[in-house]
Order: sequence, then structure tokens, then C-alpha cells
Amino acid sequence: MFGSLLDFAKDVGKKLFTSDAEAAMNIHAHIEANNPGVKALNVLYDDGCVTLKGWANNQAAKEKCILMAGNVEGVERVEADMLEVDEPRVVTSAAVEEAPAASEPEVSATPEAASPTEETRFYVIQRGDTLWKIASEAYGNGARYTEIFEANREVIEDPDKIYPGQKIRIP
Repeated sequence: MFGSLLDFAKDVGKKLFTSDAEAAMNIHAHIEANNPGVKALNVLYDDGCVTLKGWANNQAAKEKCILMAGNVEGVERVEADMLEVDEPRVVTSAAVEEAPAASEPEVSATPEAASPTEETRFYVIQRGDTLWKIASEAYGNGARYTEIFEANREVIEDPDKIYPGQKIRIP
């Protein structure tokens, strides 16, 4: 599964700040502008390391938040131990039967209803890469590049504008 510390290329990425004093505020604003599903976000910056605190709706939201912070020029590490994932509560059929019918709506949950944890790989864009080429290698079909773009919509603003050193998710 996904670790909490991710290394990035410090000299590549979106230029969001010119001094360490404005780094945390600008990275926070950048994440919030394309919020991948995080709340109560707190961003700290110290000498190239971003620390993220708060809550993510799911593992994918946490990963996107980390990638958004890390794909910023001047950031070489992202620490996200304190960016907690809100795990959805799984309601079993036994729990539904025990619940008072009048006070709670009827909920039917089966093991299939709980979403399985998505296996995610991370990829560093290389010189000459395109999303088509990456999809061809990852999935055996370049036309599936749209899946990679959709999984990284908050990280990649335009599928034709990726750059060497940028990290993305490959679900």
C-alpha cells in the first residue's frame, strides 16, 4: 500500500512560491483549488519537506493530495502520516437487523458493497513520455490513457502537458 513519505525532484514542478515563508500557504491554496477530497487540511513546509495533516475521504484522495504537494518546485519530500483516511463504515447485515427500524433507514450492505482497496502504482514521468505511452506499458493499450488522466485530474491539468520528474498515480 501507499507509504506516508514520498520523495520528489526538488527542481521540477509547478512554481508556487519564491520564499520558504510563503510555501505552506501557497501549497495549501493549490491543493484546495483542485481539492481531491480532503478536509481540515493543514500544510507545513520546512526546508523542502511538506507535512500534510487533516482528513482524506479515501486512499485515492490522500495519494492525490500528496502528489499535488510533491509536484511543486522546491519540494523534495512529502510526509503524510497525519493525513488520515476516513474509512467508510461497513454495515453488516447483522448490524442492520439489530438497528431499530424506526430510527434509522434500512441499509443493506454486502461484502460486494464495500469498495475494495484499489492497487495503485506510482510513476515518474521520463523525457519522451506521453500518457498514451504510459498506458500502453501499464495496461497494454494506449487508448486507456484517459484512465490515467482521470486518476490524476488534480495533478495533471492537461494530458498534453506532463513533464519529466512529475509523479503520477497508475491505478
